This record gives sequence, structure tokens and C-alpha cells, in this order.
Amino acid sequence: MPMGLLAISVDGSDIARLARFLGRVLDRPANPGATLPASIPPAASGSCSNQVPEGKVVKNRLHPDLAASDFELETDRLIKLGAVQLNEFEQGSSRWTTFADPEGNEFDVIATTT
Repeated sequence: MPMGLLAISVDGSDIARLARFLGRVLDRPANPGATLPASIPPAASGSCSNQVPEGKVVKNRLHPDLAASDFELETDRLIKLGAVQLNEFEQGSSRWTTFADPEGNEFDVIATTT
């Protein structure tokens, strides 16, 4: 049986805040008092948040890429939720923005066509 991806874990010092942020980003409510956003449909991998004592020091080596059909709307929404826009990129017909969550963990939002 091949191995499958169960979840992507995100570390943070204020895990309740991070779980709420991730839940809002993914449009899934955070489980009250838990360290993870509510479950994500089985076809997608899950997300898990872990309380850690140390702060983020260097750039993530692995980060999530999120797809957005309304790129500008989602960019504005993420910033209002507390994400920080780090970089914008365009390469050929591809367009994406790198953000940091409230704990400084990077993720990309990629423009998709419908």
C-alpha cells in the first residue's frame, strides 16, 4: 500500500490564534479549544497546528499553495484576516503571491482560471 499525505502541520506560539486564522483562510471553523481547524474533505489533505516554544527563524522549506479563482478578492480577504503580503510573482501566464500567516509561516496563493 503506498504512503499518503495525512496533513500539513504548522507550528506557532499562539496556536489558538493560528488555528482560527487557518480555519478562516480555508473556510472551515476552528475546533473550539483544539489545536486544529475543522476537518477538511477527505479528497484534500488536512491541516494541523502545533504549539511550540520557539519562534520562527528562517524561511519555510515546505509551504502550502492555495488556489484562488478570484485572486484580488482572496488577496484582500487574507490581508484582512491578518496575513502579510511578502512578494508578488508573474511568470508567463502564472501569477502568485507569497504571504505570511500571523506566526510568520509562508504560503502562496496562486491565481487560477475558471
